[in-house]
Amino acid sequence: MPDFIAAIDQGTTSTRFIVFDHEGNIVANDQKEHKQFYPAPGLVEHDGMEIWNNTLDVINGGMRKSGLTSEDISAIGITNQRETTLLWNRITGRPYGNAIVWQDTRTIDICNELFEKGLAPKIQTKTGLPLATYFSGPKIKWLLDGHPEIIDDIARNEVYFGNMDTWIIWNLTGGPHGGVHVTDVTNASRTLLMDIATLAWDQEMLNLLEIPASILPRIVSSSEIYGFTRSVLENVPIAGDLGDQQAALFGQVCFTPGEVKNTYGTGCFMLMNTGTEPVISKNGLLTTVGYKLGNDSAVYCLEGSIAIAGALVQWLRDNLQMIEKSSDIEPLARTVKDNGDVYIVPAFSGLFAPYWRSDSRGVIVGLTRYVNRGHIARAVLESTAYQTREVLDAMEIDSGVKLTSLKVDGGMVVNDLLMQFQADILNTPVVKPRIAETTALGAAYAAGLAVGYWQNMGELATNWGKDKEWIPNMSEEIRSGLYSKWKKAVTRTFEWL
Repeated sequence: MPDFIAAIDQGTTSTRFIVFDHEGNIVANDQKEHKQFYPAPGLVEHDGMEIWNNTLDVINGGMRKSGLTSEDISAIGITNQRETTLLWNRITGRPYGNAIVWQDTRTIDICNELFEKGLAPKIQTKTGLPLATYFSGPKIKWLLDGHPEIIDDIARNEVYFGNMDTWIIWNLTGGPHGGVHVTDVTNASRTLLMDIATLAWDQEMLNLLEIPASILPRIVSSSEIYGFTRSVLENVPIAGDLGDQQAALFGQVCFTPGEVKNTYGTGCFMLMNTGTEPVISKNGLLTTVGYKLGNDSAVYCLEGSIAIAGALVQWLRDNLQMIEKSSDIEPLARTVKDNGDVYIVPAFSGLFAPYWRSDSRGVIVGLTRYVNRGHIARAVLESTAYQTREVLDAMEIDSGVKLTSLKVDGGMVVNDLLMQFQADILNTPVVKPRIAETTALGAAYAAGLAVGYWQNMGELATNWGKDKEWIPNMSEEIRSGLYSKWKKAVTRTFEWL
């Protein structure tokens, strides 16, 4: 068997190609950012063709840097930004306009119409998801409503829908020349179109959103051979597919019910393994599929989704130009001893878990003449930790499990100030793994299991090791005071729209 496993990590801001060895070490890595389009407030788009071309570039770059060939790669796993919605013509291979990104809020009227009909509780019971602009189904309806010319192509069976996993797999396996049109259960569970219990497209949801079943990909497991590469790499099995947060859960080897991971990226996403039965949240969390290995039963999760985490640091860098690069935020925040009583609630796309308020918009509160750039930087970092605390509180109530430690990953975990404050505000140890690229690693693990590169999950667990741990060091009086003011700040975002 070839020596290595590869993963394509198609994220919100960039696409990466990473090759791992049997111990989970990185042997090749290439990355390329893509453009973010903001046509109007609350609207976010990506160019699907740019993302596909970047995918080709990073595969080429990673293979060239490492000197590897197709024969060295046992299989490829795919992981992706979830909910980002693309429609394309399967004959021409061209998208019908830009992809609508998960953060986009243009479907608020579609969601409100269903909400006003009293359908939200039924939809959550059926799909595990709250009725929100976050998910793919309303985005598909918006695209179909806004592009009536697509209807003729649907009648000719020429139109495909996919999130980014489906788009990449279809292109890698031939595109217009026989490309495989599939999505795995984790991505399907983010559409508002899949029955969370049967793991099949739900006809009632399709009828509500007026979406033809013919455009939907076939739902498959997270670990099986879907097809073989026809672009760049020659005849390599594509054998793993997981939404990015589920991939991080798998890469963090959270295989036991009650285990939790939190990923700090563009957004912030906490997942708890709840076993083989879905738990419908009563506290603002999502019920989602964590993974499904071949013919095994699906494993479910509770998830808390935060829209803006690392994106707030980017906003400080790009929009306010307070820092030159993202890594500058920690030294700037360390120039002050606390937040100066400033709180930033980054509800740029509304509030996600546990509130699900599409009417919210971001606020900065507590400003005085005393406040300087350092306080703003510190408030930016602390906002991610506060939002994580809110999600964890909800998760502990829903699950009945008290967290003993939090496994963390993602780009922001290099920030010691943030991670220490996270441990302090949670009053729980925070642990970073030896291998930081857990999202790509999870996709690689799924692919490797499918082709026998790894024999079982026990082998994967032996690869996990602790790199660093942050221990709480804050009094309960200070912790509760800070958190109380955060909760007050959140209420200031309500009903802006």
